[in-house]
Amino acid sequence: MKIILPNNVKTIIQSLNNNNFEAFAVGGCVRDSVCGITPNDWDICTNAEPEQVKSCFTEYNTFDSGIKHGTISVVIGKEIYEITTYRIDGEYADNRHPKSVIFTNDITKDLARRDFTINAIAYNETQGIIDPFGGMTDLKNGLIRCVGDPDERFNEDALRIIRALRFASVYNLKIEEKTSKSIIKKANLLSNIAAERISSEFDKLLCGESAEQILNYYREVFAVFIPEIKPMFDYEQNTKHHNRDLWHHTTFSVKSIDSAPMLRMTMLLHDIGKPEACRRDADGTCHFKGHQKISAEKADVILHRLKYPSDFISDCLLLIKYHDVRFNGTKRQLKHVMSEIGEENVRLLLKVQRADIMAQSEYKQKEKLKKLDNASNVFEKILEENDCYTLKQLAINGNDLINIGISDGREIGKILNLILSLVIDEKIENTKPALLDKAKETSHKTQ
Repeated sequence: MKIILPNNVKTIIQSLNNNNFEAFAVGGCVRDSVCGITPNDWDICTNAEPEQVKSCFTEYNTFDSGIKHGTISVVIGKEIYEITTYRIDGEYADNRHPKSVIFTNDITKDLARRDFTINAIAYNETQGIIDPFGGMTDLKNGLIRCVGDPDERFNEDALRIIRALRFASVYNLKIEEKTSKSIIKKANLLSNIAAERISSEFDKLLCGESAEQILNYYREVFAVFIPEIKPMFDYEQNTKHHNRDLWHHTTFSVKSIDSAPMLRMTMLLHDIGKPEACRRDADGTCHFKGHQKISAEKADVILHRLKYPSDFISDCLLLIKYHDVRFNGTKRQLKHVMSEIGEENVRLLLKVQRADIMAQSEYKQKEKLKKLDNASNVFEKILEENDCYTLKQLAINGNDLINIGISDGREIGKILNLILSLVIDEKIENTKPALLDKAKETSHKTQ
């Protein structure tokens, strides 16, 4: 099989070859190329040791990006390429990093230390595909399989556990039986991995085509770093509106929204507070009043623990808090919500609500979707007609109030917000004379 290498990668391999060294593109870039996916970056491995690599690229900028483990970076144009010496990893100290490495001249020994067979494939234009562990066959058969003994691979680096699940989700692959059993057996090792590394992999997993299936089958693995999800497992909601238990409703809703990390995380956590909020009628029917607030509180703890960025967290919490708003299709209600959370968040909220409804039972589902479609249309009409829903759109501002003798900053803020609410409710026209008259009237009443 022939893989089209970028010109810069060809240049690197040729430069090493010209100095009597062997070199290959290796790992994910080869895997993606075989699958017809354009790689994000290209890694090169070689039997040249780090100082020898530097001597081959004296005309380029190089820097020691990981020289302890045999990696030198070469800058060609605006691109950075990592070149790593073939190596054998020593003992792993922390379920993540080897204490030492030994350089080797054997590409097969280097590939033997890698995580999965589909990542243990090398390629150059002279020798073609180097695949000692059957990665090409596993790709053809849609399998994720550890190189060698899966228990050893996961003991070495526990992040490989969630990487396996990420690959299965993103590439729509199945996990080979021994590897799958080992993932479940070794899941607790994830508690030794930095939160940032887990969240980086988990984001990609959530956005994969097979996220629903992976979340369902390996739910106990995810509970290692999000233990708050455990009460959702097998939790029957006992309401006409749901035909799935809480966890399966949640995972169905995850797959039902755009493949964006923040939106998918919102769906994963939007109902996490339901077990705590649940109140049951005498006949067992469940009600979950206030679950949005509890869900947001739990999500706040989870997302901070996993070291998500503050803007990601705030956006996610806002959507969770508002996800159960019942839109009645009136401009008044929509404008109030738009005033509270902003245009873009309302647009996202409509997507969240659609995904939530799609994961519910057929009971009144068509009616709910019709109402949501109507709300979406009204939302677009508000934007099209430039209806006022923000302070910036008011025909007056703080300076106008100062000019009529209202100087206290807090009073100015209260009056403007009161007037905005009246404009949204269509109780007063958004014209400067009308608003100033109302401001004067309001100011006199507060004096």
